[in-house]
Parts: sequence; C-alpha cells; structure tokens
Amino acid sequence: MALWKLSSQKLGFFLVSFGFIWGMMLLHFTIQQRVTHESSAQLRVQILDLSKRYIKALAEEHQGVMDGPYVGTMTAYDLKKTLAVLLDNIMVRLAKLESKVETMIYNGSAANLTNGTAAPAPSAANAEKVNVAGTDEKGFKVPVVLMMMDDVLVVVMKSASRVDPVVLLTSADLLNGAQEKCELPVLDGFPHCESKMKWMKDMWRSDTCYGNYGVDGTSCSFFIYLSEVENWCPRLPWRTANLNDDSDKKGQSDIRTSFEELYHVMSRREEFRWMMMRIKRMEEPWVNAVRSLATKQDLQTRRRKKILVHLGLLTKESGFKIAENAFSGGPLGELVQWSDLITTLYLLGHDIRISASIAELKEIMKKVMGNKSSCPTQGDKVVELIYIDIVGLSQFKKTLGPSWVHYQCMLRVLDSFGTEPEFNHAHYAQSKGHKTPWGKWNLNPQQFNTMFPHTPDNSFLGFVVEQHLNASDIRHIDDIKRQNQSLVYGKVDNFWKDKKKYLDIIHSYMEVHGTVHGTSTVHLPDYVKNHGILSGRDLQFLLRETKLFVGLSFPYEGPAPLEAIANGCAFLNPKFSPPKSSKNTDFFKGKPTLRELTSQHPYAEVYVGQPHVWTVDIDNPSEVERALRAIVSQKIEPYLPYEFTCEGMLQRVNAFIENQDFCHGQVMWPPLSALQVRLAPAGKSCKQVCQEEQLICEPSFFQHLNKDKDLARFGVDCRTVESAGDIVVPAYSESAHHCVLQADLLLFSCAGAHGSLQRVCPCRDYMKGQVALCKDCL
Repeated sequence: MALWKLSSQKLGFFLVSFGFIWGMMLLHFTIQQRVTHESSAQLRVQILDLSKRYIKALAEEHQGVMDGPYVGTMTAYDLKKTLAVLLDNIMVRLAKLESKVETMIYNGSAANLTNGTAAPAPSAANAEKVNVAGTDEKGFKVPVVLMMMDDVLVVVMKSASRVDPVVLLTSADLLNGAQEKCELPVLDGFPHCESKMKWMKDMWRSDTCYGNYGVDGTSCSFFIYLSEVENWCPRLPWRTANLNDDSDKKGQSDIRTSFEELYHVMSRREEFRWMMMRIKRMEEPWVNAVRSLATKQDLQTRRRKKILVHLGLLTKESGFKIAENAFSGGPLGELVQWSDLITTLYLLGHDIRISASIAELKEIMKKVMGNKSSCPTQGDKVVELIYIDIVGLSQFKKTLGPSWVHYQCMLRVLDSFGTEPEFNHAHYAQSKGHKTPWGKWNLNPQQFNTMFPHTPDNSFLGFVVEQHLNASDIRHIDDIKRQNQSLVYGKVDNFWKDKKKYLDIIHSYMEVHGTVHGTSTVHLPDYVKNHGILSGRDLQFLLRETKLFVGLSFPYEGPAPLEAIANGCAFLNPKFSPPKSSKNTDFFKGKPTLRELTSQHPYAEVYVGQPHVWTVDIDNPSEVERALRAIVSQKIEPYLPYEFTCEGMLQRVNAFIENQDFCHGQVMWPPLSALQVRLAPAGKSCKQVCQEEQLICEPSFFQHLNKDKDLARFGVDCRTVESAGDIVVPAYSESAHHCVLQADLLLFSCAGAHGSLQRVCPCRDYMKGQVALCKDCL
C-alpha cells in the first residue's frame, strides 16, 4: 500500500513537471510565432497558390456539367464552371508569359550591352522602326532609329555616311521602365503640333479618355494621340503603314447607275419635291456622264465614305420657306446646287444620309451628342464628311455641343458668295470691326464651297447647267432658225428700272423679248414682247431662236447666262466701274467677303469671254453699239464649259473627296509641280496677279512659301525676317531685302493687297474648262 502511494506521488510529480514544461514550450512557441510572423509577400504567394489549385480543381469538377439558363435541375448557371475554366486558362497563359519575361531579363542582365556583342544580329525581316534622339561619340545629337528585331530592341545611329549599331537594349529594359524619346518628324503644315504637345504634357491626366486612347505620359504616346486621334501632328512614319492597312479594309465605292434608292429616300419629304423633279428630268445625262467618267478615270479603287448632307435652309427653324416658294418664282440657285451635289455623291457610290430638320440631324448624330469628354468617340465614325450650309452650321454646332470640335474638319459648307479668310478668322475679323453674322467660323477657308470660282481661297463646287430638252427635241433643235432678237435677263419688273436708254440702243438693232413674272410691268418699254414665266423646255426653245441675252446689271452671278451661252446666244455683260462690293453696294453688306465684282457675271467675263461674252459699260452708247454690231455680224456656236456639265461636276467633286483632307494637316494636293510663284506689285492681290497671267491663286501652296529658305529658291533674298498674323503675308520688301512671314495659317489669303510690300503669290495652272483642277491634279 505504501509502495503504491509512493509510485502515485512520483507519477503525479512527473505529470505536473511534464505539463509545466509543455506549457512553457507552448508559450515560447506562441511568443516566437508572434515575433516572426509571415510577411505579406509570403502570404500573397500562399493565397495565389491556393487560388490556382482551387480554380484548377473547380474547373476539373465542372468539366462535364451542363451549363446555361435552360438545363433544369442540373444547371450550374452560377457561372462557376465558365469562370473557373476561363481563369484557369488565364493563369496558364500568364505562367508562360512570366517564364518568357524571366528568360529575357536573365539574358539581358547577363549580356554585355556596351560593346554590341550581347546577342547575334537578329533578322531584319521582323524589324519595326521608331525614330528617337541619340548622341554620337563626340556628344553631338544625331538621329537614331529603334529597330525591334525578334525579342531585342536594337538602337542604331544614323550619320551622313553610314548607319552604325551603337547600343543594344533588350525588351526587358523597356519592361523595367526604360523609355525612348520620339524624335518629331518635320512639322511643316502642322503649326499647332508643338503647342499641343506641351499642353498634353501638363494636362493629359485632366480627362481619363486620354488614357483610354493609350496616352501614358510619354512623349511618344502624346505624339501618337495628337497625330492619329486629333490630327494636330503628322503621323509617325512607322505608324502610317498600320493606319493604311485599316483603311484598306473598308468598303470600296462603286458607281451607281440607278436612282431607285435615292428616289425612295427623297420621296418621303415634301421639302425635296422640287429637287427630286430636277433630278428626274436630268436622270439620263447624269447616268451617261458617270459611265463616261468611269471609262476615263479609275473609279473602282476609291473608298466608300459615310456622308451627311444637312440642308439648313430647308429646316422650319430657318424661316426661309425656300421649298414652299420654289414653284412660285422664288430663288432657286441654292436648290439647284443642292440637288446636283446630292446626285453627284449618290452616283459616285457613297453612303449618304440627308437631313432637312433638326430632329433628323439629332437622330443621325445621337451616338456622339452625349460625348462630353475631351476626346472623340471611339469606334466607327458616325460620318466622315459633312455637306452643310451656313444656316445648318449653327444648328449642327448647337446639336453636337462639345463634340463639335471633333467634326469641324469634316465640314464642307455650301456658300454661294464665298467667305474670305479675313472674315473666317474670328479674332482677326473682330479686330477689323467686321460685324457679319455669317463669318467667324475658324474653318480652313477651302472648306467653303462656292457656286462659281470667284474666291480662290474657297473651293469651287459649282452646279450643272440643265439641258431641258428631251431626245426628240434635240434631234429637231438644229432646225430652229436663229431670229434677229434679244432676250432680257430679268424676271422681276424692278430689275428693268432706269434701263430704257440702254434697251433703246438694243431695240434699234433687234427685237427685245422678256420673261417678266407677275402683273406689274411698269418699267418695261412698250416694244418689249413679254412671255411671262416659261417652263424650262419652252425657255430652251426661245433661247435657241435668240441671238443675244441681255444683262441688266442684276441679279449677280446667276446660272441663266450660262444656259443662254449653252444655247448659242451671245451674252451682253454689264461692266461695273468702280467694281461693286460691300463697301459701296447694299446687297453685299454683311456678307463675309470684300470681293469686288467687275461685272454682272465675273465668271463669264474671265473664263468664257468673247465671242460668247461681251463685257461693256452699258452707260456708254458707243461701246454698246460696237458690241452689238459684232454680235449681229457673226454666227456663235453653243458653248458650255466642261465644269458646268454633269461629267465635269462628277470629276471635280470626286477629286475633292479623294484628295482634300482637312483632318490630317496640310495634305500635298494639288501637287507641288503645279506651283508657279509670282510677286505681286504693291497694291495688288495674289488673286489679281495670278489671274492676269491666266493662272489661279492656290492657297494650299502658301505653306511652301513661308520660310526664308523656301523663298530663296524662287529668288527672294530674305536678309531679315519677321512674322505677322495678317492676310497680306508672306510679303517682301525688295529695297530692304526684308521678308514678312505668316504667323497664323488660317490667315493665308489670295485676297488683299499690301500698300508697300510685294506679296509672294502661289499661282497654278488649270485644266481648260475645269478651273478647280490643275493639269496634274488627276
């Protein structure tokens, strides 16, 4: 009993001791664990490892399970299977990528990069080039090219005599934060590129949209964005190929010879009724013209464009009621041009959408209306080209809001009388005190499209002189005998006011006929045979038996004189001395031009001339009589300039669509081979000087005459140079050998004369009968 008691005490003591020791060890272990806890990196590795194993297991478990919303009780539509498989795939691909990166980093760090022996020369077949800045062995800055060859980025230095590899950088260097510096290409034609680059450097974080376009704070990303998204800078040469590949994938434009689709669209709107009637009357010559042009030019490789046509003058908001008055003697010039433009765009095969209300405009542009970011909307463009009028411009700007700036370069504005740079440039116009409601749009002046080629700073869109006769009429029209009669150009009685002495002289040589509308004819001399308003067909027959079409000084620059000339009439064109302009004629006041009209129809005076056009001072009886005697004594054949035929308009508009580009800086069109430099004497404009030599001023060429080294090639010796923002520069002082260059590209202007300096003028030739195009333009 005593022995058992002793043994129990020993066992108890042992257990207590063991428990105490165990407790102390446990306490020590716990304390030790708290002191040496796992790092976050270790825990992250464990979590990622467990996540990988979990995802892989989950993917395997759900390998054979059906998925989807309609698989009943067996559904796994919580997406566990889908997400697990997807994540597993991502993990596998990331593992491969990590392996490749680790290999590149290992190889890169082990290689000697300073002596060019890091790796064997990679194949140049896979080379992608980037221009950067570098220095040669003497420390001078020289052009450098980055060439991505396989997995190695090779840096080579260019010199006049050789291209030397000077250093090799691995892709790992770029992954580890090394950045190249883009060397900007020549910035000619992109005057705002440098300032935009500076702005981007400070402000690229102001809107997250820049990051969405790949801007990351590097100069290269700024430049790529500004050249490819906002078009302020020239594209980098090594990026151009990729951009061209994308554009080549877009649909090609085939000509159309059926009007069915166009009639379907236009028949829905009453406002289009007059235009649709004109198009239907001219359907046959239009189709013949596009087929004829297709045999002379390659029309198969063009890209089909999305084109918006917005007729602001036909919207209810404009208040003009032009469509309503079209059938009752109202002005038709604008509707003639719009109908011919729509027909041209349609036959050339482009995708056109026509809008004649603000509601339609909003529907077409709804995708971009809500874009309040500083960047354009990503994805396919809603439109690529926009034909619009001055009224529509205000509606378009208000509809788009902030997005307006991204569509300005796409605009083509139908503008009968033209907008000169002096009125287009908002700040300059204000400084000159111009209060016109039509200007100050800050567009490229060539974006304004005119009825006649009277403003070389603008683009000549034109129209088609309609031949109202059908096939049967044409066969018999030559049987009509020319009578000794004249037809006066003036369908409103008031146009005839104070013209009796002039008309009396004409009446002494031939009969005088008129087509005056309405019951009031108080200003018509008694001897006038008035036919009233005639249909187009009847007017054609009347012109065919008439010798002389008589101008009364108004209306200015209408289509009727060209119709008369096309039917074999001579046109008596009243001369204006002094020339008429906004300075002395109420009709032109408020219009965004200082253009001076030297006659009622300057186009007919300059580009047609005798024997078809006789420009005379109608207040000088002897001058009028000399012209009348010459007209009566000769036979005049019908003549219509090619540019006013269906084919001529198709050719001209197609050339504009294919070559004019105001969204990517100054495109080299017309080609420089057409440039002919002239110096305008003090007091003369470039428009005048070029015209005197049977040339035309070409504003696209001004940018190539705006540096002293450029001018030196043409014999202009600039010993001193300054810049100015004015419409009369570049200009030259021969006595002081001083040149004044243009500081603002929007102010390049063919109009305007300097009082003491010679203007440096870019003239070009033009195709006979197609003034808008130079001889090498096609």
